[in-house]
Amino acid sequence: MLRRARSISFSLILLAIATVFALADSKPDPVTTACSFEDGNEISIRYIPVLSDKEKPQNGKPWAPGGSPMVLFTPVDLILDKTQVAPGAKSLYIIPGKNQWTLAVNKNVNEKIYDEHQDLVRAAMEIGELSAPARELQLTFAHTGTKQCSLRTDYGKTGAWIEFHEK
Repeated sequence: MLRRARSISFSLILLAIATVFALADSKPDPVTTACSFEDGNEISIRYIPVLSDKEKPQNGKPWAPGGSPMVLFTPVDLILDKTQVAPGAKSLYIIPGKNQWTLAVNKNVNEKIYDEHQDLVRAAMEIGELSAPARELQLTFAHTGTKQCSLRTDYGKTGAWIEFHEK
C-alpha cells in the first residue's frame, strides 16, 4: 500500500513537472521588425506578438504586450516628435487612448515594471480603424523616405503609426 502511494505521488510530481515545461514552452518567441535607412543603418524592434486576455491594452495605461516591453535597437541618433533619442536599446510602451495612442520611449530596458520617470519621449501616434481586426499585435516598419521609417502598429480594430527620423 505504501509502495502504491509513493508510485502515485511520484507520478503526480512528474505530471506537474511536465505541465510546467509545457506551459513554459507555450510562451511565444519574440518577433523582430526592422527598417534600413538609405545609408545602411538599421533600426529594429523586438516584441511578443501574442497576448493573453489579461495583457490586452487598457485606455490610459502603458501596455507591454506579452508581459514584456517592446525593445527598440538603434545604432544612430533618432528624432521622434522633435526629440532626439540616442543610440542603444530602449524600451517601448504603447499607451492606448480612445482617440489617440501614445508611444513612450523609455531608457530602462532591464525592468519589466514601467517607470514613467525613465521616459525619454512620449509621442502621439496617428490612429485609424482597421477593416478586419488584428487578433494579435503586429508591428511593421516601412522605409518611407531618405532618413525616415514609419512604424505601423495593428491590434484589434486599431491601426496606429508614427515616424522615426534618422538624425
